[in-house]
Amino acid sequence: MKTVIAPIDFSDASMNALSFSSELAKRASARLIVANILKDREGVEDSKEKLKNIESNLKKSFGSDLNCEMIVTHGDLVSSLKEMIAIQKPQLIVMGTKGASGLKKILIGSNTVNVLAKTTVPVLVVPEVARFENFLRKDKNRIVLATDLDTLDNMDALETLKKIALLIVEPKLRVLTVRPKNTQVDFLRKMERNAILSIFSPEIESERTTVFSSNVIRGINFYLKMHSDTGLLAMIARDSGQLIQKHFTREMASHTHLPLLVMHDAKY
Repeated sequence: MKTVIAPIDFSDASMNALSFSSELAKRASARLIVANILKDREGVEDSKEKLKNIESNLKKSFGSDLNCEMIVTHGDLVSSLKEMIAIQKPQLIVMGTKGASGLKKILIGSNTVNVLAKTTVPVLVVPEVARFENFLRKDKNRIVLATDLDTLDNMDALETLKKIALLIVEPKLRVLTVRPKNTQVDFLRKMERNAILSIFSPEIESERTTVFSSNVIRGINFYLKMHSDTGLLAMIARDSGQLIQKHFTREMASHTHLPLLVMHDAKY
């Protein structure tokens, strides 16, 4: 992982996500690009001043060797991000999403949904209630990769997940499949599952797991409720009519209190 982009709007949610991106960049020795994308040219100077203070604080918190760059631009969020992606070639985008404590749901904003839907770079969606410190706890070291086991055209997408997983204390990857009762995994899907597991082995303890349910999201939520040691949820977004589609990914992001890594079955 060489480059991470963190779009921020100075909200609490985006600043919490910035702490994630800073930790990831620091531990992966990656370049961090912090971007404030304005709708128009108004407020540019104010934004630059805020980013200057943020850069100073990041250097104090994460060390002067943190390789970070501050960018102010204006225009549509997705279009501006696409321009940055074309130039900077990031391996990860980190975005915050509005959260609430207790029984309330995490609220994912339309901006994040648009980025998930219209870019192909892996996106780490960080709820405001999530904390990076959880990645460093042994009781939060389960990583759940929910997949339909259809053939991945872009196996490289899983490399970003592996690099993040290696930052977690004694990570345990679980390749989760949700399928209806009384169904079997065919030969090709078994081969795909083995290929996925091989990417993470032997560095990361990895194994397969299955939940039987007629509803994918309900099945994933059931698994998460049964395993409170989960620290990260990962899913693969597809453009075609597969079992786990982008609208499932969006729904999952709107319900989970966990960081959600969305990867794409497309080259980026």
